[in-house]
Amino acid sequence: MADNSVSLHRVLKSSPEKVYRAFTEANALASWIPPYGFLCTVHEMNVSVGGTYKMSFHNFSTGNSHSFGGKYIEIKPNEFLKYTDKFDDPNLPGEMITSVWLREVIGGTELKVLQEGIPSVIPVEMCYLGWQDSLDKLTKLVEPEIPDA
Repeated sequence: MADNSVSLHRVLKSSPEKVYRAFTEANALASWIPPYGFLCTVHEMNVSVGGTYKMSFHNFSTGNSHSFGGKYIEIKPNEFLKYTDKFDDPNLPGEMITSVWLREVIGGTELKVLQEGIPSVIPVEMCYLGWQDSLDKLTKLVEPEIPDA
């Protein structure tokens, strides 16, 4: 792991379109983005270049929460997302940039995530572990094929 950044890679047994929807639909994102033990509320989400989002993570054990938001810098539907993250808490200064690449491969979608500019007060290893939880939840959301009955 580079200083103040994490890089993750997965192959998901799902289409790029379905994985992209998991990043761009508020209810879907709220279901998988918070690490285990946290809940997420998406307050605003305008997925367009220059569009903004705002959300909060709630620690289910303590009841405490932290909110953050940002804007979408670059979007290629079903292929690429780049957005900023900035915490509302002044003790977590700076702006992170998250890039998400999706590529159709045999058997599904290759997913690459790069998050840069993690505030120095957040241990990078803890951020990486949080992303592990999130990607596990993402996998459980996008891999099942459940037909309408």
